[in-house]
Amino acid sequence: MKKRKLWLRSVIDLKLLKFIAVGIINTLVGTSIMFGLYNLAGCSYWVSSATNYTLTSILSFFLNKFFTFQNKQRLLAQILRFAGNILICYLVAYGIAKPAVMWVLSGAGKQLQENIAMLVGMCLFTGFNYLGQRLFVFSEGKQQVGSDRETDECN
Repeated sequence: MKKRKLWLRSVIDLKLLKFIAVGIINTLVGTSIMFGLYNLAGCSYWVSSATNYTLTSILSFFLNKFFTFQNKQRLLAQILRFAGNILICYLVAYGIAKPAVMWVLSGAGKQLQENIAMLVGMCLFTGFNYLGQRLFVFSEGKQQVGSDRETDECN
């Protein structure tokens, strides 16, 4: 039980609040891009959502690296981990969301189904992405040896 509390405390902290703030910015920008492309420009579900995540992921990387996680690792390896995390989270979240929503809303029109699926995909993506960035991309265990790590947690 104590290990579970420690793990939970290590994931729910100030970094989570900063991640949420960055997420709000990304959500405002990304939602405009995604729904604008889908509903106004007539792009497909996959093109609209992929364009959103491609563009906002670039913004997210820099905001999370320097603001949320204050990570000082070298960029190249981290960019590759970040891109892999985004790709996996995107494919899993939107791959689950679309068929699930299409099944639940089978009587609704395609445009409504896909708009709802994009909303569900956004929610799933957010949870998967936070865990991936926190535990894999910007993990404190991946800091360079000899770097001056600062702790922002009180025990």
